[in-house]
Amino acid sequence: MRKTLIRNAHTILTMDDARRELTGCDILIEDGVISQVGPGLDASGAEIIDAAGALVTPGLINTHHHLYQSLTRAVPGGQDALLFGWLKTLYPIWARFGPEEMFVSTQLGLAELALSGCTQSSDHLYLYPNGARLDDTIAAAGEVGLRFHPTRGAMSIGESDGGLPPDSLVEREAEILDDMIRVVDAFHDPGAGAMVRVGLAPCSPFSVSRELMRDAAVLARDKGVRLHTHLAENDEDIAYSEAQFGCRPGQYAEDLGWTGDDVWHAHCVKLDAQEIDLFSRTGTGVAHCPCSNCRLGSGIAPVRAMRDAGVRVGLGVDGSASNDAGSLIDEARQAMLLQRVALGADAMSTREALEIATRGGAAVLGRDDCGVIAVGKRADLALWDITGIEAAGSWDPAALLLAGPRRVRDLIVEGRQIVRDGRVVTIDTEKLAARANRLVARLMA
Repeated sequence: MRKTLIRNAHTILTMDDARRELTGCDILIEDGVISQVGPGLDASGAEIIDAAGALVTPGLINTHHHLYQSLTRAVPGGQDALLFGWLKTLYPIWARFGPEEMFVSTQLGLAELALSGCTQSSDHLYLYPNGARLDDTIAAAGEVGLRFHPTRGAMSIGESDGGLPPDSLVEREAEILDDMIRVVDAFHDPGAGAMVRVGLAPCSPFSVSRELMRDAAVLARDKGVRLHTHLAENDEDIAYSEAQFGCRPGQYAEDLGWTGDDVWHAHCVKLDAQEIDLFSRTGTGVAHCPCSNCRLGSGIAPVRAMRDAGVRVGLGVDGSASNDAGSLIDEARQAMLLQRVALGADAMSTREALEIATRGGAAVLGRDDCGVIAVGKRADLALWDITGIEAAGSWDPAALLLAGPRRVRDLIVEGRQIVRDGRVVTIDTEKLAARANRLVARLMA
């Protein structure tokens, strides 16, 4: 039996049902599962991680990302554009990607997430140029060691048919559905503690047909997997839906079977009160991406109203070409600050924002085995050093989003150490960065 003891933590922010905050306690991990939480636990036969001077939280959970975009950060021409203009700038560059770019960008994005306290990430891959496949990202994630929720995205309506993407990046819908079946059968693990779960994710209302949206929903329910797409991201998005479909995005989603507790939508910046009520009644989840929404000028999502209505909300960093960073702890801080800017200083507390980043994300992804530090839950944990300069002077170490730090000291996924003393230990990040920069130079040339 593989055992690890996290010993004598300064504070453990459990995020359990009672929201307990423990001091001077230990966490015993056995075969990837938390078996005991309390003071003075027996360390016999266990690897010891000294947590004195550390705040321990559940690992953060990222509910929306486009990991392939990690190779296209800060691209000139797209830095100051709105969503549609930004996409038009990036599509021709992404069309030159292949399997290597997908693999390297995935590792780059996941390593960055790990250093920000993230133990579990979804990914929305919706373009497959030059032989690239979802398999490339799954292989990359397996080496890094984060829990992974890849989604088989797609685009099927190109410019010649009135869509936004170039025709070279779209696929035939019959082939899309066939590959969705293939990747679910090959990689999806529905069991407790699964390291890989696959979802289906047609890209957006402006890049796929209504028929593909409907067929993907039917297929997902037949296979028992989750559904994901973009929805109501900005004013352009709303205008497109009303012009093309004669309705708002919420009605579009409901008509096509895209509401329910097996569905989560990214952004939802422009949901109105009726749509929030729809999501609440149907159990539909939301991936809130505050930094990307700011970067693209999309607006402030009504997270306070969603939470008050009982909508499940998690956080997403979104693509590294629209953020352009991949720090989930920074997303949690930004989520808190934006609600305060919009609604007042008491609109969202530090603990609520961290709750959205942990057990909130777990709920959105359907992971009742993660997101909480409690006996029987998976051992996905972030240890934050609160003895350094970033936290010095703080009266409340659990108010992590106010005083820092912003990088983890240690990160554990399924009981396995992924970050140790501030460094990713599962892959060589220096070689990875050099390889990524070589690929970027080739793309630029």
